[in-house]
Amino acid sequence: MSVNNYYTLGRSGLRVSRLALGTMTFGTEWGWGADRTTAKTLFDDYVEAGGNFIDTADLYTNGTSETWLGEFIAERNLRDLMVIATKFSYNGEPGNPNAGGNGRKNIMRAVEGSLKRLNTDYIDLYILHTWDRITSAAEVMRTLDDLVRSGKVRYIGLSDVPAWYASRAQTIAELRGYETLSTLQLEYSLVERNIENEFVPFGTEHGMGIMVWSPLASGLLSGKYRPSEDGGMGEGRLEAMKESINPAFQKFSDRNWKIVAELEAVATEVGRSMAQVAVNWAANRPGIASVIIGATKPHQLQDNLQALDFTLSEEHLMRLNQVSTPELKFPYTFFGSEMQAMLHGGVTVGDKPKNYYPVIETSGGGAGVDSDAE
Repeated sequence: MSVNNYYTLGRSGLRVSRLALGTMTFGTEWGWGADRTTAKTLFDDYVEAGGNFIDTADLYTNGTSETWLGEFIAERNLRDLMVIATKFSYNGEPGNPNAGGNGRKNIMRAVEGSLKRLNTDYIDLYILHTWDRITSAAEVMRTLDDLVRSGKVRYIGLSDVPAWYASRAQTIAELRGYETLSTLQLEYSLVERNIENEFVPFGTEHGMGIMVWSPLASGLLSGKYRPSEDGGMGEGRLEAMKESINPAFQKFSDRNWKIVAELEAVATEVGRSMAQVAVNWAANRPGIASVIIGATKPHQLQDNLQALDFTLSEEHLMRLNQVSTPELKFPYTFFGSEMQAMLHGGVTVGDKPKNYYPVIETSGGGAGVDSDAE
């Protein structure tokens, strides 16, 4: 398996598996997920495959996810081996406005809760879960820098924020000497490619590796869903949650069914599962450092763990890219080659030539590139 091939996360020195284990399914409090025995099997299988990167959040399954993860790691004495990423933002105390959001009061409260549940004295990667539309980037970055300086947190990141907010946060950190962002955790899949417009070039240019969540579009790309004559879509989380206000579960559309059909055709031709092809596609896109895979059953995880064991042909990539290309909207319609030609007087203007960057010779006689490149 290719799980034990590690990338540095952005420009940090933190080495993580290209496939991360998502643990939102650890616990059954939300009406779906895995019981403790199954969750332990999922954890063990991931570790045995060579994985070292595990993602959770303070309110996943009402805290059960963090608690079980801490227990599983302690039982096998794996704390130094594992890279734990957890998140804060969401409120678990109705009626208390300061028990959620991204202000300093909640961040300091939330980190203590996560440390206790995870049974550890430090968090490898601490991530703002979702933009609260209130707290300034300066307050967030100063607070996260305080946590790094205190030793409670090693690296920091942002998830589900506007690109302008992420850019301002990184700029503030750079100018004020705070800990800079190492990662952006964002939704990305064949059916959700909008991060390509802003986040991918931003992260690549300014040192943040992207952690992909929902590479299977909440299960849509696994092949379990098919439109039926009675309008049903089959059993599964997307069908059960289709009335939810959470946009992550709104995946049934004519466009997406076309993507599913092409994905199925490609998977059949290469002799792989639809899930493996979907994860492989996401993991090998520009700027992607790690793809979060989750499961409720061991056979699902075993299938996903093989997603990097093959290479898709140029033809198959072209077909998947074409069917999934999102509609380009303003202002991105102005950045294509024809409009750019108008800016440069019709002269082809590119970036540096391929041989511009030096090749670093290794002691074994091979060659490698600058480790900052993702």
